Amino acid sequence: MNELKNNKKTFFGYYLPTNSLSLSLIGIFGALVCVITMVIAFPIPATNGYINIGDAMVMLTALLFGPIIGGIAGGVGSALADLFLGYVLYAPATLIIKALEGIVVGLIVDPKNITKRFSYRDIIGVFIGGLVMVIGYFIYEIILYGLYAAIYEVILNGLIQYGLGILISLLLTVPLRKGLDESISQIYEKIYLVDEQKFAE
Repeated sequence: MNELKNNKKTFFGYYLPTNSLSLSLIGIFGALVCVITMVIAFPIPATNGYINIGDAMVMLTALLFGPIIGGIAGGVGSALADLFLGYVLYAPATLIIKALEGIVVGLIVDPKNITKRFSYRDIIGVFIGGLVMVIGYFIYEIILYGLYAAIYEVILNGLIQYGLGILISLLLTVPLRKGLDESISQIYEKIYLVDEQKFAE
């Protein structure tokens, strides 16, 4: 069994999404990212963009499942929201920026090595991952609209989108980890290389 696991391709210990469970989780959480991004969307005329709380779901997905599922679901789900809401110009950048956000959060938090339901790495991960989002859009909007418009939106991203994303994702992490650990902890075996001590009482 261990030999079989070792032969699977991984990214920092996280399996590439080649099994039905990983693909299903990407689909489910990608859809959740998309819907939550679209539900609360406030336009910003200065940059033709919008403020949303989708980052909370991007961060939460990475907190629960790591960089692969967090990155793919975060990038694709967020980019689809841009397309559905008519912000087509932002979709390519969003795909990359939100994917990077999910990857960074997942790598820093590294949920496969978390033995408790909350870790100091959770806080560090969402703060740094959120900064990736803020800086990514800042650079993209400088290219599109110039420095002043980019500064205007980065303030809103920092105060609202970034802050709410961190708060909501951290508040939901503990109960969701508890639920997963107690009910369907076996799903982790298909997501990453499981340390058998992680679920030991």
